[in-house]
Amino acid sequence: MKLLALESATESCSVALRDGDAVHARSQLAPREHAALLLPMVEEVLAEAGLTLAGLDAIAFGRGPGSFTGVRIAASVTQGLAFAAELPVLPVSTLAALAQGAWREYGAHRVAAAIDARMGEVYWGLYREQDGVMLPEGEEGVFAPELVPLPRAADCTGAGSGWATYGEVLAQRCAVTTHYGDRYPQAVDILALAAAAWHAGKAVDAALAQPVYLRDKVTHQR
Repeated sequence: MKLLALESATESCSVALRDGDAVHARSQLAPREHAALLLPMVEEVLAEAGLTLAGLDAIAFGRGPGSFTGVRIAASVTQGLAFAAELPVLPVSTLAALAQGAWREYGAHRVAAAIDARMGEVYWGLYREQDGVMLPEGEEGVFAPELVPLPRAADCTGAGSGWATYGEVLAQRCAVTTHYGDRYPQAVDILALAAAAWHAGKAVDAALAQPVYLRDKVTHQR
Protein backbone atom coordinates (compact mmCIF):
# COMPACT_ATOMS: atom_id res chain seq x y z
CA MET A 1 0.00 0.00 0.00
CA LYS A 2 0.95 3.65 -0.37
CA LEU A 3 0.59 5.41 2.99
CA LEU A 4 1.68 8.82 4.28
CA ALA A 5 2.12 9.51 8.01
CA LEU A 6 2.51 12.78 9.94
CA GLU A 7 3.51 13.26 13.58
CA SER A 8 3.96 16.51 15.53
CA ALA A 9 2.52 15.88 19.01
CA THR A 10 5.81 16.38 20.87
CA GLU A 11 9.08 18.26 20.37
CA SER A 12 9.84 16.03 17.38
CA CYS A 13 8.28 16.64 13.98
CA SER A 14 8.31 13.81 11.43
CA VAL A 15 6.82 12.58 8.17
CA ALA A 16 7.10 9.13 6.60
CA LEU A 17 5.80 7.53 3.42
CA ARG A 18 5.50 3.83 2.66
CA ASP A 19 5.36 2.66 -0.94
CA GLY A 20 5.25 -1.12 -0.79
CA ASP A 21 8.44 -2.17 1.00
CA ALA A 22 10.15 1.21 0.54
CA VAL A 23 9.96 3.82 3.31
CA HIS A 24 10.91 7.47 2.93
CA ALA A 25 11.17 9.53 6.10
CA ARG A 26 12.08 12.90 7.56
CA SER A 27 12.40 13.78 11.25
CA GLN A 28 13.58 16.85 13.11
CA LEU A 29 13.69 17.82 16.77
CA ALA A 30 12.31 21.35 16.46
CA PRO A 31 9.90 22.60 19.14
CA ARG A 32 7.49 25.32 17.95
CA GLU A 33 8.47 24.87 14.29
CA HIS A 34 6.08 22.07 13.33
CA ALA A 35 3.69 24.27 11.36
CA ALA A 36 6.54 25.40 9.13
CA LEU A 37 8.13 21.96 8.75
CA LEU A 38 5.33 19.50 8.06
CA LEU A 39 4.29 20.45 4.53
CA PRO A 40 7.87 20.77 3.19
CA MET A 41 8.61 17.33 4.68
CA VAL A 42 5.52 15.93 2.96
CA GLU A 43 6.64 17.41 -0.37
CA GLU A 44 10.13 15.94 0.09
CA VAL A 45 9.03 12.37 0.76
CA LEU A 46 6.47 12.44 -2.05
CA ALA A 47 9.11 13.69 -4.48
CA GLU A 48 11.61 11.10 -3.24
CA ALA A 49 9.07 8.33 -3.81
CA GLY A 50 7.93 9.74 -7.15
CA LEU A 51 4.32 9.95 -5.95
CA THR A 52 1.55 12.50 -5.66
CA LEU A 53 -1.10 12.78 -2.95
CA ALA A 54 -3.68 11.41 -5.38
CA GLY A 55 -1.58 8.25 -5.75
CA LEU A 56 -1.80 7.40 -2.04
CA ASP A 57 -4.23 4.99 -0.38
CA ALA A 58 -4.57 6.93 2.89
CA ILE A 59 -2.97 9.46 5.26
CA ALA A 60 -2.20 8.66 8.90
CA PHE A 61 -1.40 11.07 11.71
CA GLY A 62 -0.49 11.12 15.38
CA ARG A 63 -3.85 11.94 16.98
CA GLY A 64 -2.39 12.62 20.42
CA PRO A 65 -2.03 12.83 23.28
CA GLY A 66 0.72 15.41 23.39
CA SER A 67 1.13 19.14 22.97
CA PHE A 68 -2.30 20.67 22.27
CA THR A 69 -0.81 22.84 19.51
CA GLY A 70 1.27 20.04 18.01
CA VAL A 71 -1.64 17.59 17.92
CA ARG A 72 -3.90 20.19 16.27
CA ILE A 73 -1.27 20.94 13.64
CA ALA A 74 -0.95 17.28 12.60
CA ALA A 75 -4.71 16.83 12.54
CA SER A 76 -5.43 19.99 10.55
CA VAL A 77 -2.67 19.41 7.99
CA THR A 78 -3.81 15.81 7.55
CA GLN A 79 -7.41 16.88 7.06
CA GLY A 80 -6.43 19.49 4.51
CA LEU A 81 -4.35 17.05 2.48
CA ALA A 82 -6.96 14.29 2.73
CA PHE A 83 -9.82 16.56 1.66
CA ALA A 84 -7.79 17.86 -1.28
CA ALA A 85 -6.92 14.37 -2.53
CA GLU A 86 -10.17 12.70 -1.40
CA LEU A 87 -8.32 10.20 0.76
CA PRO A 88 -9.35 8.35 3.95
CA VAL A 89 -7.53 9.03 7.21
CA LEU A 90 -6.05 6.80 9.90
CA PRO A 91 -5.71 8.44 13.35
CA VAL A 92 -3.00 6.73 15.45
CA SER A 93 -2.20 7.11 19.14
CA THR A 94 1.09 8.89 19.79
CA LEU A 95 1.60 6.74 22.89
CA ALA A 96 1.21 3.61 20.76
CA ALA A 97 3.72 5.08 18.29
CA LEU A 98 6.17 5.55 21.18
CA ALA A 99 5.72 1.90 22.12
CA GLN A 100 6.09 0.81 18.49
CA GLY A 101 9.36 2.71 18.30
CA ALA A 102 10.66 1.00 21.43
CA TRP A 103 9.92 -2.37 19.84
CA ARG A 104 11.53 -1.35 16.54
CA GLU A 105 14.69 0.08 18.10
CA TYR A 106 15.19 -2.04 21.22
CA GLY A 107 13.09 -5.15 20.72
CA ALA A 108 10.90 -4.24 23.71
CA HIS A 109 7.83 -6.51 23.75
CA ARG A 110 6.04 -4.71 26.60
CA VAL A 111 6.25 -0.95 26.86
CA ALA A 112 5.10 1.70 29.33
CA ALA A 113 4.83 4.82 27.17
CA ALA A 114 4.85 8.17 28.95
CA ILE A 115 4.77 11.70 27.54
CA ASP A 116 5.36 14.64 29.88
CA ALA A 117 1.94 16.32 30.13
CA ARG A 118 3.25 19.21 32.29
CA MET A 119 1.32 20.26 35.40
CA GLY A 120 2.92 17.35 37.29
CA GLU A 121 1.28 14.67 35.10
CA VAL A 122 2.10 12.23 32.31
CA TYR A 123 0.15 10.88 29.38
CA TRP A 124 0.38 7.14 29.98
CA GLY A 125 -0.30 3.92 28.09
CA LEU A 126 0.75 0.26 28.40
CA TYR A 127 1.35 -1.90 25.32
CA ARG A 128 2.41 -5.37 24.29
CA GLU A 129 3.78 -6.54 20.97
CA GLN A 130 1.83 -9.01 18.86
CA ASP A 131 2.93 -9.93 15.34
CA GLY A 132 5.08 -6.81 15.10
CA VAL A 133 2.38 -4.39 16.21
CA MET A 134 1.98 -2.81 19.64
CA LEU A 135 -1.47 -3.41 21.15
CA PRO A 136 -2.87 -1.56 24.19
CA GLU A 137 -3.19 -3.19 27.59
CA GLY A 138 -5.86 -1.04 29.17
CA GLU A 139 -6.92 2.53 28.40
CA GLU A 140 -4.66 5.50 27.86
CA GLY A 141 -4.94 8.35 30.35
CA VAL A 142 -3.29 11.28 32.10
CA PHE A 143 -2.04 10.64 35.62
CA ALA A 144 0.22 11.90 38.36
CA PRO A 145 3.43 9.81 38.04
CA GLU A 146 2.86 8.11 41.40
CA LEU A 147 -0.64 6.99 40.33
CA VAL A 148 -0.09 5.50 36.86
CA PRO A 149 -1.66 2.06 36.23
CA LEU A 150 0.80 -0.77 36.76
CA PRO A 151 2.10 -3.00 33.95
CA ARG A 152 0.74 -6.54 33.91
CA ALA A 153 4.20 -8.07 33.60
CA ALA A 154 7.62 -7.34 35.06
CA ASP A 155 9.50 -7.32 31.74
CA CYS A 156 8.32 -3.83 30.78
CA THR A 157 10.41 -1.10 29.13
CA GLY A 158 9.73 2.61 29.63
CA ALA A 159 9.80 5.07 26.72
CA GLY A 160 9.07 8.76 26.25
CA SER A 161 9.65 12.19 27.76
CA GLY A 162 7.63 11.32 30.85
CA TRP A 163 10.45 8.97 31.82
CA ALA A 164 12.99 11.77 31.37
CA THR A 165 11.05 14.04 33.75
CA TYR A 166 9.68 11.52 36.26
CA GLY A 167 11.85 8.48 35.67
CA GLU A 168 12.68 7.81 39.32
CA VAL A 169 9.06 7.95 40.47
CA LEU A 170 7.75 5.93 37.52
CA ALA A 171 10.45 3.28 37.84
CA GLN A 172 9.73 2.83 41.54
CA ARG A 173 5.98 2.71 40.92
CA CYS A 174 6.19 0.18 38.05
CA ALA A 175 9.38 -1.75 38.93
CA VAL A 176 10.80 -0.85 35.51
CA THR A 177 14.59 -1.07 35.28
CA THR A 178 15.08 -0.07 31.63
CA HIS A 179 13.68 3.15 30.23
CA TYR A 180 14.46 5.57 27.42
CA GLY A 181 13.47 9.14 28.22
CA ASP A 182 14.90 10.60 25.01
CA ARG A 183 12.43 8.83 22.69
CA TYR A 184 9.67 10.64 20.79
CA PRO A 185 6.79 9.36 18.66
CA GLN A 186 7.91 9.00 15.05
CA ALA A 187 5.99 8.91 11.78
CA VAL A 188 7.78 5.72 10.70
CA ASP A 189 6.15 3.94 13.64
CA ILE A 190 2.77 5.47 12.87
CA LEU A 191 3.12 3.82 9.45
CA ALA A 192 3.27 0.33 11.00
CA LEU A 193 0.29 0.95 13.27
CA ALA A 194 -1.71 2.64 10.51
CA ALA A 195 -1.09 -0.22 8.09
CA ALA A 196 -2.53 -2.65 10.63
CA ALA A 197 -5.51 -0.34 11.16
CA TRP A 198 -6.03 -0.08 7.40
CA HIS A 199 -6.18 -3.84 6.97
CA ALA A 200 -8.62 -3.97 9.89
CA GLY A 201 -10.93 -1.56 8.06
CA LYS A 202 -10.45 1.31 10.52
CA ALA A 203 -9.88 4.15 8.05
CA VAL A 204 -12.25 7.11 8.48
CA ASP A 205 -13.40 10.11 6.49
CA ALA A 206 -11.17 13.16 6.84
CA ALA A 207 -13.96 15.01 8.65
CA LEU A 208 -13.76 12.43 11.45
CA ALA A 209 -10.00 12.77 11.96
CA GLN A 210 -10.08 14.48 15.35
CA PRO A 211 -7.31 15.05 17.91
CA VAL A 212 -7.35 13.17 21.22
CA TYR A 213 -6.11 15.24 24.15
CA LEU A 214 -6.94 12.90 27.10
CA ARG A 215 -6.62 15.67 29.66
CA ASP A 216 -10.12 16.98 28.86
CA LYS A 217 -11.52 13.46 29.08
CA VAL A 218 -9.98 12.75 32.46
CA THR A 219 -10.98 16.12 33.86
CA HIS A 220 -14.58 15.42 32.97
CA GLN A 221 -14.46 12.00 34.66
CA ARG A 222 -13.30 13.34 38.01
